[in-house]
Amino acid sequence: MMNTPNEAAQPMTAANRLSIPLKERKWMYAALLLSAVFVIWGLRDMLQLPLSILQSKRFEFTIKNYGSYARIALFIVLANYVLGAALRKRWINRRDDVKKWTASLWRLARKLHTPAAIVAIGFIALHAIAVFIHGFQADFHSISGLLALFVLLPVPISGLFRYRKLDRKWHLRFGLAFAVCFLIHAFV
Repeated sequence: MMNTPNEAAQPMTAANRLSIPLKERKWMYAALLLSAVFVIWGLRDMLQLPLSILQSKRFEFTIKNYGSYARIALFIVLANYVLGAALRKRWINRRDDVKKWTASLWRLARKLHTPAAIVAIGFIALHAIAVFIHGFQADFHSISGLLALFVLLPVPISGLFRYRKLDRKWHLRFGLAFAVCFLIHAFV
């Protein structure tokens, strides 16, 4: 029996093992590159500052800026879940034009979910590094951020398993737990 071109045996590569579609892989690599540039640039800037500035109130604005950039990217990431739930639960059924706009926004949010998450993780890493350089304080705000950071660690790993349908909804569970911890850290 002859193999068709689609059934032909292909060598097993790392990309095939992860089963990430080629279109998404390109966006992921671009986001990884962008995130790496942001992290390297931010670390270079922090390492060039004198110790007196790193311990000053002015540096707190830098810390908050990294957190704000991460927050913007995370709202794009979370929009995927909110818009998807709104369409699946038929919360937006009354007007066709609103439903069409919501569906278009959901397609965009699904496309940007992984790249925005990668960029957000880069900004979160910069935010955490800057907090530890400035001086970690054991108050509610800092501990909630540390908890959110620990809950974030398994999210990208389970996201990779999600592509192969091996995660048993762990990506969603850890993602929602992180979203709750993140919202507590950001707004309380």
